[in-house]
Amino acid sequence: MIAVLIRALIFVVSAALGLIAADLILPGFHLHWNDWWGIVVAVLIFAVLQSILAPLLTRFARRRATALLGGIGLISTLIALLIAVIIPAAGVGIDGPTAWVVGALIVWFVTAIATWALTPLFLKDDGRQRARR
Repeated sequence: MIAVLIRALIFVVSAALGLIAADLILPGFHLHWNDWWGIVVAVLIFAVLQSILAPLLTRFARRRATALLGGIGLISTLIALLIAVIIPAAGVGIDGPTAWVVGALIVWFVTAIATWALTPLFLKDDGRQRARR
């Protein structure tokens, strides 16, 4: 149970890092810093949607469109960003098609790298425990 909570926290932190990186790098990608609660809502919405959409889209792609399997992370990132932008309480805004495409790439890349880097720091024995089962 603790490992599940740690994984969820790692995913939320990596989502926050991805959104912050896109805000800092990309002019058309905006986090509304004057509304810190909106940023928290945006991060949580994005993290939850990402964790739900990625497995669903993977399952769909395996059954119907195997060519899409490589892009599932990007597709789920784009959909999660779209929903986060639509929700008024979320403190994120994206202006223009370039910001949508490049923003999704930045968020996806930073989230993937952060998850990859943070997981072994906080779940050191996870791989060894799986090998024993």
